[in-house]
Amino acid sequence: VEDGRREGLDENQTTTKKQQQETLNKKMAKIRAVLFDIEGTTTSISFVQDVLFPYARNALSSFLLSTWDLSQTQDDISLLRNNTVEDIANGLEIPAIAAADESQDSIIQSIVKNVHWQMDRDRKATALKQLQGHMWEIGYKGGELKGPVYEDVVPAFEKIKEKGTPIYIYSSGSIHAQKLLFGFSTKGDLLPFFSGHFDTTIGLKVVSQSYLDISAQLSVPTENILFVTDSIKETEAATAVGVNVLVAVREGNAALPEDHSFKTITSFDQIFLQDFVFSA
Repeated sequence: VEDGRREGLDENQTTTKKQQQETLNKKMAKIRAVLFDIEGTTTSISFVQDVLFPYARNALSSFLLSTWDLSQTQDDISLLRNNTVEDIANGLEIPAIAAADESQDSIIQSIVKNVHWQMDRDRKATALKQLQGHMWEIGYKGGELKGPVYEDVVPAFEKIKEKGTPIYIYSSGSIHAQKLLFGFSTKGDLLPFFSGHFDTTIGLKVVSQSYLDISAQLSVPTENILFVTDSIKETEAATAVGVNVLVAVREGNAALPEDHSFKTITSFDQIFLQDFVFSA
């Protein structure tokens, strides 16, 4: 009889534990896709501000001269010129790009003024980011540049992939620039971790519609997406449409508003301490 009672108690306890776990799982957000920002999240802001940007600024004139006859460079110039025409039409006092029928020297000088003006204002324009990416490619492939990532990044990527959850990068830098940073990183080629990349061609990161478009493209509801970023404005835009967000707090990042109510992490290890269930 006592054995029977024990078996009954064990069964009841097992059933209770299962019910408790099921209740807990219902409360936890089911994550089917993870988006990572780069600057201030996987990689220090200082690398972008103190290494990549100065490299692009200093290399601009020589890059344009040495690659002038390449269709890629001419496409970059055309896109930059077209975007600038639109900016001027919208009332922005941005330096104009010389017309295509003007001298090479005049065009290059106007591009330098235009690009420096945009970089001084940290603009996220697609044409600017595309041109920068092509300049950085030379630096990465020549060994002058290596993309640094924090020590906690690769272990987190490995853990997420083990759970079958796809990882994506969403950055203001062009997709080309993203692939260079992670393909030539200080931890080796990290591109196999990613299922895809997003940049400003999907929309600005501070605009909620961008996250709805990503959700539609991935066929994953926003409530099943996790976005890790260091930006409060991006966090506000993403959470407004139901995306789960963790704000990365790294050394050198801008201070967060004291009255914010978002979840923060100081290490990617803490991603797995949240109320998330990762799945494919």
